[in-house]
Amino acid sequence: MQIDSMRIDTVSGLLAGVRVLDVTTVLAGPFAGYQLSLLGAEVIKVEIPGEGDLAREMGEDAELAAASMGASFIAQNAGKRSITVDLKSEGGRAVFTRLVESADVVLENMRPGVMARLGFSGEVLRAMKPRLIYCAVSGFGQTGPLAKRPAYDQIIQGLSGMCDVTGWPSDDPLRVGFPICDTLGGFVAAMSICAALVRREREGVGCELDVSMLESAITAMGWVTSEQLISGRVASRHGNDNAASSPSGTFRTGDGLLNIAANTQRQYESVCEVIERPDLVTDERFLNRDTRKRYRSLLTVELELALSAKSALDWELLMTEANVPVGRVLSLGDALGQEQVKVRSLIHEVETGLAGHERVSLLGSGVHVDGNALGPSMPPPRLGQHTSEILGELGFDDAAIAALQHSGAV
Repeated sequence: MQIDSMRIDTVSGLLAGVRVLDVTTVLAGPFAGYQLSLLGAEVIKVEIPGEGDLAREMGEDAELAAASMGASFIAQNAGKRSITVDLKSEGGRAVFTRLVESADVVLENMRPGVMARLGFSGEVLRAMKPRLIYCAVSGFGQTGPLAKRPAYDQIIQGLSGMCDVTGWPSDDPLRVGFPICDTLGGFVAAMSICAALVRREREGVGCELDVSMLESAITAMGWVTSEQLISGRVASRHGNDNAASSPSGTFRTGDGLLNIAANTQRQYESVCEVIERPDLVTDERFLNRDTRKRYRSLLTVELELALSAKSALDWELLMTEANVPVGRVLSLGDALGQEQVKVRSLIHEVETGLAGHERVSLLGSGVHVDGNALGPSMPPPRLGQHTSEILGELGFDDAAIAALQHSGAV
């Protein structure tokens, strides 16, 4: 499916006219910048000359990585323009200063203190432009005893307690199967930037946003943490079962796994009707939510015995008709191929100009605006692809651009 550029232009008005300087690498920061781009912001990716975002070298496709266009980079950086700037050089700092003067948002995910050492702390940037929104994304935030530590997703998963509540009671804690803490940090950053833009429109002032991946991860586990903070119940691992209800979890069928979430008495009775086991409704062990939780393992045996008669797909259709929340456990490939995903236009094809990968499929946004899906407005940039173009927009003439390039400042 090709991107309809007219449609993209139509829905880009949510953040149209907002310029974001994306001084980020790898995932959390680039993901935040990508979300802002999908919402219509103009995002300029500021990269180190000759190096660029580390994600350019990442991903399973060796050819893409060798071309400094790794799959991990492509996924989070479409819709952005790339300029290379050496912030350690005098000329590079002059370029960045002019970039800041033209921007509405500076987004960075360096370790706390690095931007300050380069001469561009939040205080300095806000002094340069009081209406500027400065957003720093880091593992632990800009303050506290862990602030200076390096942090990657798995580190945050472990320190947030997320691993400890994931997996089976009899096994070791497990990490979630994708970098969820990076993604959560990116979403929180994008959300807070949008909120700051609203306040700036109302009050005329910018602000500094300090986004902690650790705190974002902990707050995302509100359902679990509330039990510990409010009820005093220590969190534990429940595998694929929902600790709050039964039958609510993953069940084996005659072919495939099926998630069933029968969280009300009526839904439980409907499950029993569909599988033709009315005796399970009147069984004293399974009369209500509390008894079903107490005898969960026994109930699972009875349910799976009945479910073995048909496939997960068959049961999904039958239980859906009975208004039971249910769904198969799909592979990622099958999930992406669902008709629901296709109808909603979540996946977009983008022309890259890369040999052997002329077209790539990218995820858009989970948000529709006025009935329209949001997708990337342009292909992911080659390193420094738009440097001369952006410098020209900032007022540098050809001679000045050539001098900056010759000195290595850009």
